[in-house]
Amino acid sequence: MVDLRAYCVIDSLQPQFASFQATVAQGFLPKVGQASLFVEIAPGIEINRVMDVALKSTSVTPGMQIVERHFGMLEVHSDSQAEVRQAGISILEALELKEEERLKPRIVSDQVVRHLDDHQCMLINRMRHGNLILSGETLFILECEPAAYAALAANEAEKAAHINILEVRSFGSFGRVYIGGEEKDVEVARPAAVAALDSLNGRTIK
Repeated sequence: MVDLRAYCVIDSLQPQFASFQATVAQGFLPKVGQASLFVEIAPGIEINRVMDVALKSTSVTPGMQIVERHFGMLEVHSDSQAEVRQAGISILEALELKEEERLKPRIVSDQVVRHLDDHQCMLINRMRHGNLILSGETLFILECEPAAYAALAANEAEKAAHINILEVRSFGSFGRVYIGGEEKDVEVARPAAVAALDSLNGRTIK
């Protein structure tokens, strides 16, 4: 029995998030404006079969396939939003599940640190794969469960405000989004990211 942990379609990859994905994806790199599908399941090994279904039923391109003992995650993308949505439908049909049977995102942590000190900026910049954060800027960190929903939060935050995506971790036990920028911009991006996750329906995490 496969547990559908996360399932979300991103309608249009934003410039920074698309570029960030290109730095961490081991598959084929996404482009700005493409649609994207993130799926997370348990047990992790089943993601191999799920990816096979998506690729054989549509013309989507695979960006990520993460296989862990407990959870598996995939990302596919295409210029055609219809193809991405069809890939999702094919996956759900193969698993005999419905979209609403996914887990509803749970925000574990949502914090803002203002006017960062130089030394903390250096620590953050050494672990990030995206843009830099500079001294005096504001840091926003969102932690969510399941992890794959971090991708949606980051993309929607970029849609809403002129911020810098520092890091997005969309697999594992928890997802994390690190965003930096001017305080006024972070204050706009933060509720946009939270609202994007709150808007998704699904089963409540127990």
